[in-house]
Amino acid sequence: MKLIIAVIKPFKLEEVREKLTEIGVQGLMVSEIKGYGRQGGHTEMYRGAEYVVNYIPKIRLELVVQDNNSLKAIEVISETAKTGKIGDGKVFVLNVEDALRIRTGETGENAI
Repeated sequence: MKLIIAVIKPFKLEEVREKLTEIGVQGLMVSEIKGYGRQGGHTEMYRGAEYVVNYIPKIRLELVVQDNNSLKAIEVISETAKTGKIGDGKVFVLNVEDALRIRTGETGENAI
């Protein structure tokens, strides 16, 4: 099993969720986060005054998928979230040793 962590632009969330559902992803965790990457923030104007925004709003997606579905999920996330502009995000992939569904006691891939 793989844990996929993706950081994407907020307005891409619903489109990414729909595409992941189409390929059979059944569960997804979503968090609103703030951060910065190479761009290090940006400046904005408010009432004629310029100020620096150090932390950019992003969405963090976390999903656990079977090994044989991980490459497809990564591809869907990267293609759907891509705008071609700076700050599109990142995808991280980690191995998952085990999982447990609390309600039923199922473990491993049966738990996801």
